[in-house]
Amino acid sequence: MSSHQPDLPSRYLLYQLAVQAPREDAALFARWFRRATGRPLQILREDFCGTAAIACAFVAGGRGEQGGKRRAIGVDHDAPTLAWGAQHNQSQLPASARSRVQLHCQDVHAIRTPKSDLIVALNFSYCVFHERTELLHYLRHCRSALRPGGAVLLDVFGGGLAHRPFSERINHGAFVHVWEQRSFDPITHRVDCRIHFEARGTRMENAFVYDWRMWTVPELVDLLGEAGFKTTEVLWHDAERGAFRRKTRAPSDPHWLAYVTGRR
Repeated sequence: MSSHQPDLPSRYLLYQLAVQAPREDAALFARWFRRATGRPLQILREDFCGTAAIACAFVAGGRGEQGGKRRAIGVDHDAPTLAWGAQHNQSQLPASARSRVQLHCQDVHAIRTPKSDLIVALNFSYCVFHERTELLHYLRHCRSALRPGGAVLLDVFGGGLAHRPFSERINHGAFVHVWEQRSFDPITHRVDCRIHFEARGTRMENAFVYDWRMWTVPELVDLLGEAGFKTTEVLWHDAERGAFRRKTRAPSDPHWLAYVTGRR
């Protein structure tokens, strides 16, 4: 297979198709927030937003009077990625919705206003923080950037499979998405993860490369409490039903996904 890359679609488009489900995620967050707080989710902030697909989907998915009031903030320090998102996601929204999406090419700690109802840091993006003090500082920042009663939501993964090198190929029809966990250090929980794409006889090697610390659910719950969040909750992925459900205990699984939330 050739490693020549220009024949492949944009790596950002392939990432959205392979890894994300923006409309479904935005709808899930809106449902959870209303259930948890008793009020509609009006201002969503997507930290480490990349192409801001979820921020745009949230604004686009609003219905009725409350839907027209939805606003979203996307924050990412990578200018080319954010520019692609502005061109291919934000620009596709109707003008009235487009103006309600604010994109900031800045460090996530630099944005404090407008205050949000919900801050999400997804696709394990917060795992760039390798030290406990760094993640605690970020979570305290999130709390300060939330409206009263607001919440932060992080996704997390783990299981026995995640504690060793492995590679997984997922066929999406027009292309193949390869997730490779190249290494795992059980002492530091540092992982080297990579995404490759294959299509039309071409392989896009190392389309995305991640140097992460794999945080655990108890660590995240403890850090949220230390950061000042009054209530924490774990939403566990039920693979059979394809849904996330609130859990206080969960079965052992070789590869699991969950959300950890904190409300101020």
